[in-house]
Amino acid sequence: MRARSGLDPGSVWAQRLGQLERRLRTKEERIVVLETENAALHLKLAEYQGLAGRSTNEVLQLYSAHGQQQKLQRRSVVIHLHGAIKRLKQDLKSLRSFALELSKDFQRQSKTYLYQVLTAVQGIQLQNEAMQMFQIKAFDLEQSLQEVTERYEKEKQKRRALHNSLVELRGNIRVHCRIRPLLPFDTAAGHSVSQDRQRNSSEKVAYAADDETVLVKCSRPGHASINKTFQFERVYSPSESQDTVFADVAPLLTSLLDGYNVCIMAYGQTGSGKTYTMLGPQLEENFAYSTEDASELGIIPRATQEVFRLISEKPPGSYWVEVSVVEVYNNEIFDLLAKDSCGKVFGVKRDVVTTREGKSDVPLLTYETVENASEFLHLVNKGLQLRVRHPTLVHAHSSRSHLVVTLTITTVVSGDNFAGTSWEDEQTSQRLNKEVSCTFPQKMRENKSTSSSRASSPAQIEATEKMKQVKTRLQLVDLAGSECVGMSGVTGAALRETSFINRSLSALADVLGAIAEQRSHVPYRNSKLTHLLQDSVGGDAKLLVMLCISPDQKYLTESMQSLGFGTRARQVQRGQVKKKSFPVPSKAK
Repeated sequence: MRARSGLDPGSVWAQRLGQLERRLRTKEERIVVLETENAALHLKLAEYQGLAGRSTNEVLQLYSAHGQQQKLQRRSVVIHLHGAIKRLKQDLKSLRSFALELSKDFQRQSKTYLYQVLTAVQGIQLQNEAMQMFQIKAFDLEQSLQEVTERYEKEKQKRRALHNSLVELRGNIRVHCRIRPLLPFDTAAGHSVSQDRQRNSSEKVAYAADDETVLVKCSRPGHASINKTFQFERVYSPSESQDTVFADVAPLLTSLLDGYNVCIMAYGQTGSGKTYTMLGPQLEENFAYSTEDASELGIIPRATQEVFRLISEKPPGSYWVEVSVVEVYNNEIFDLLAKDSCGKVFGVKRDVVTTREGKSDVPLLTYETVENASEFLHLVNKGLQLRVRHPTLVHAHSSRSHLVVTLTITTVVSGDNFAGTSWEDEQTSQRLNKEVSCTFPQKMRENKSTSSSRASSPAQIEATEKMKQVKTRLQLVDLAGSECVGMSGVTGAALRETSFINRSLSALADVLGAIAEQRSHVPYRNSKLTHLLQDSVGGDAKLLVMLCISPDQKYLTESMQSLGFGTRARQVQRGQVKKKSFPVPSKAK
């Protein structure tokens, strides 16, 4: 229907009326032309009448003929006009009916659209009401979730506190696991990896399921994927910062001043982030570690800062701190703070022995007294410049030795106030008494570089009677990374280094296995590393193992080995760690 054409009825009317008016004007113009012709004929008639020699009859005949002609012309024009008017009336009638149809159609469509709009408005109102109800329910659920979350956090803290108490009673080794993020060298060209590993390169398979669970996706070609989970005291996702890691380590440092030895050890494959976790970002030019960005500092510098902060809260002069830095390279121990006759630091080979009391000791090891964290970091950076490194296909700055940084904190008390305490071995105490005989910090600063001379003298024995010391140790260990030779691509001397690294780490696993199985003999002496760490691993210290793993598929085998090591370490029960008793000062002398 034309009514459905969607045209505006007003515009259609206007167009149609305009056409009719133009046609009417055309007809009127035609009438004017005819009237003009009629006037011209009258003039001619007058001319003819004025002509001499014309007869009246001819004029009358001509006039009569002309009149008849005009009548015929007028009749034909009138007939034509009547026909045109009749057609115009028919067109107007058609337009009127078309306009009525358009108007009716417009009214119908208006009603339809109005109904649709009203329906839509009602639907929106219903949706708004439903949305408000959902918002109220969501708010209630959020409040409930918040309450449940708070309760969960409280219960988790209680559970963690109880678990830590259980760990304390059993003497278990605390194990934390840190998953590093994917790094550019994970996808770098030139890595010597198998075809299966290369196909899955840069695919993440290790995730932090929660803050206590590691989820590993294990898959083999032609087999269904298997998810394996590992439970630890704490699990850190790749996005968690150095601050977060140290926040869980800091409570152990309080134990240090409470009379407990503490050992924090980083374990994992090469390139998994152990050294970054323990020290922080590395400077390329000299292998030292930057202290400019405090947020990137690792456990070792942060732990030292925390120790000195805790000491600052104690009475002045009651504590002093010594530091030693050694590396275990190719199953040999090197003193990284030893100096030559010119005072230049260079690595000197030392040996580790077992004292009569069954403790491990490194004779002639260099100890430097430090008064603040800056002095400590200065010494550690000196030692780090001597640490052996060698680039591999897995890590451009791979550490080829185990680094052991030891802070020895000595608490000095008067002998008159001492009673019923448990001390370190007598020989070590004599060395410390030699320093205490000077009693004042000024003297200790003058003798800042102190070697562990073990000879006793009458003066030292007399000092021992006047002063007593309680020693606690904080050992911070950055183990060299375990390596797969096929992955690292090492040859020659580096291959020999890899062999020693893997053997020493295997010896560490054997020691933990022997302790876990409560064997009568624990093979500490199978490696210089385990011999050096005998006191810490064997139960004389609160031990925290920081597992570092890569999430990359191509390192799955190495990550599973590290996770297995951590799981076995958690099962070790060494008995409750012994606390060194502090004397209680008397109220009056």
